[in-house]
Amino acid sequence: MITSPSAYARLVGDVLDRIARQDAEGLVPELLALAEMIDDHWGFEGLRAADALRAADAGFQARVVHRLVDRYHALEPGTVQRRGIVRLLTALRTLAPVKNGSPATRAALIRLAAEQQVHHHPRELVRLAELELAEGRELPGPFVAVVRRSLLILWNGRSELGALAGRLTSPVVNPGEAWADHALADLEDLGDDWHRLVAHAATATSARPSAAWERKGRALLDAVGAKDAGERLRAWLRLVGRPRTQPLEAAYPSTDLDETFDPYNAVALRGLAWTLSLLPPHPDTARVLGALVETSLKKVAGLGPRNPKVANAGVVALSRVDGEPALAELARLATRVTYKGTLKLLDSALRTRAAALGLSREEVEELAVPAYGLTEVGRAEHRLGDVTAVVEVHGSRAVLGWRTAAGRTVKAVPAAVRRDHAEELKELRTTVKDVDRMLTALSERLDRQFLARRTWPYAVWRERCLDHPLAGTLARRLLWTVDGTAVGYADGALRTLTDDPLPDGAEVRPWHPVDHEPAQVAAWRDWLERHGITQPFKQAHREVYLLTDAERATGTYSNRFAAHILRQHQFHSLAAVRGWHNKLRLMVDDEAPSAVRELPQWGLRAEYWIHGDGDGYGEDTLESGSYLRLRTDQVRFYPIDAPQNSAHCCGGEYRMAARGGAEPVGALPLTDIPPLVLSEVLRDVDLFVGVASVGNDPTWQDGGPGGRYRDYWTSYGFGELNQSARTRRTVLEHLVPRLAIAGRCALEGRFLHVRGERHTYRIHLGSGNVLMAPGDRYLCIVPKAGTGPQTGYLPYEGDRTLAVILSKAMLLAEDTKITDPTILSQL
Repeated sequence: MITSPSAYARLVGDVLDRIARQDAEGLVPELLALAEMIDDHWGFEGLRAADALRAADAGFQARVVHRLVDRYHALEPGTVQRRGIVRLLTALRTLAPVKNGSPATRAALIRLAAEQQVHHHPRELVRLAELELAEGRELPGPFVAVVRRSLLILWNGRSELGALAGRLTSPVVNPGEAWADHALADLEDLGDDWHRLVAHAATATSARPSAAWERKGRALLDAVGAKDAGERLRAWLRLVGRPRTQPLEAAYPSTDLDETFDPYNAVALRGLAWTLSLLPPHPDTARVLGALVETSLKKVAGLGPRNPKVANAGVVALSRVDGEPALAELARLATRVTYKGTLKLLDSALRTRAAALGLSREEVEELAVPAYGLTEVGRAEHRLGDVTAVVEVHGSRAVLGWRTAAGRTVKAVPAAVRRDHAEELKELRTTVKDVDRMLTALSERLDRQFLARRTWPYAVWRERCLDHPLAGTLARRLLWTVDGTAVGYADGALRTLTDDPLPDGAEVRPWHPVDHEPAQVAAWRDWLERHGITQPFKQAHREVYLLTDAERATGTYSNRFAAHILRQHQFHSLAAVRGWHNKLRLMVDDEAPSAVRELPQWGLRAEYWIHGDGDGYGEDTLESGSYLRLRTDQVRFYPIDAPQNSAHCCGGEYRMAARGGAEPVGALPLTDIPPLVLSEVLRDVDLFVGVASVGNDPTWQDGGPGGRYRDYWTSYGFGELNQSARTRRTVLEHLVPRLAIAGRCALEGRFLHVRGERHTYRIHLGSGNVLMAPGDRYLCIVPKAGTGPQTGYLPYEGDRTLAVILSKAMLLAEDTKITDPTILSQL
């Protein structure tokens, strides 16, 4: 914005002087300086300069345009200065070079337009195109792409853009994305039928393929050949989601266009997914479509999911593909997808399959788990010449190993396999990735069975869970209740707490600690440790949340997890993964419902009351107006069919809007909630706080924006331990004495004390934050993603904070070996 009237007047005078003298070379830097000063408001502050340039002769205008375009291409993509040049040329859109200038000038403007996400003055875009076409020149593909994108994104100029876009049939998809570039390169060597097939895919604008659309698609597939079509379509779709090959300037700087889909190509992707489902089933088809769904739902800053419509098209296509792989992919996605619309489609697809088979949805999901070639629980061997490939499941990951003809085990792929069995090697590596993805989905599904009240007939359970080649690798690391007797799997059999083998039973359900006395739970923890079993998630060490005196006093609500500050988007994602429904709080919204988890098997609905926090747009929100942080409040329970409670997004009282003359329904007494339900719901909420609290951020010791969260950060980061942190302390009591640094460590209260050579340190068992003696100075250590210490046996997987605490302890115990300059500067 203008900083000084005198400076502004001088700069405008210089610009007018340059225009009068027709000094194009000297004018461009003056124009850019003026653009920065007036914040690109050429229609207001810069009006005198803009009018003077419009009044200049066409030759001078052409020189200015060329120099501005040259300057644009000399700048780094995405810079403010680039956007300023585009806005300046937009403000000068009535210049003579655009109307009737030389082909070279128009080419420069076309090249610049082609690098934009959209062109905000469609008539000028159409005018450029018409002049080029009238002179017999072909429009470049990137320019055709901006015409199409502008038609789909902008509200103005649709009639002119639509008429132009209807004439531009080449290229058949927009260049600039990896998959589209690959497709266009292939199409150069293919016949007209292939062009018609892809053009037909680009008409997929409905939610599902119509009968007419499908008939035409099948006819075109017959023309190109099913086998060739399947191979090419799968090859193209595998590339979806890779960064753009031709960068674009964003219309909104907050959006990373490298991570988005071209909206025109997104329509074609929907059609290509549907087209793939019309072909005979192929093992890779389900894999490709499943990856397309997940890629399309990847979150992009400032946008949200990349393109839910493409994801939905992938689900529709999967639901139309016969065979076990497609059903398995639908079941896997149902545990991974959190976007509500796509999740609804997945649920519908699975229910439709279940109804057709006369089974429940749960049974269909279990039957859909593939073996992935495993011939025994967690293991398979494949002979490749003289070498044997061994696929084994270790924990929650699959590992590919090798055994030579001499019987020696090696990790590296033998040269003979790379040379003579490249395709088999590729398939094995793909299988390992598929197993990893399915193991994650299976683990999450099993973790949800406590609230699902799932039970199995014994024989069915053994077939689908315990003895299944893949599911068995998880089921054999869990505890179960068979006809009321708690059992675990060890030494090749189901065994009781006293290691006695269990004979066959009748009914099986998951074991939960809330149903057992603390002494029995502790005994099962010792049993797991004795047998060296690491559980895929917390079960024996699962936190149990029983009613407190404070909750008996409040009667209908729990304040146990109130008054916390959470990162909204992290909370939102985590809540969706745990089966909760939530709406992002926006500063511009009036009201939003509470975060809820519906429990149909119990006839209950749990609510977590939350509000947006802060009142500074930009400081407390994203550009979209979405709050960065939330304040938390009560947890309540209602009948599942009770009307929803809602409150203003930025705070205020929650109210129940009963409709049709119905009376509001009160919250249920906490004493009426089954202990397992109460414990699991409060465990979810504790997880939300434990993961999403700003108190966990080691860089927030200054208290965040304006320092207003300093007290909360300190109280959370070093305060009393919550239930999950107390569980962590129990694990560390067993684990620390076995560490190489045990002599330097001691557990005292809320902290793990670590004695280094330079200082003594205290690591908080809840947040992982570190205090350093003397003076309890805060030591900021930002953990690296994916790193963790090698500590031997751990009783369960998935506790990142435990791994962070152990990593910090090992680092600080040998603090003289620290080389990180950021840490050294604090010691």
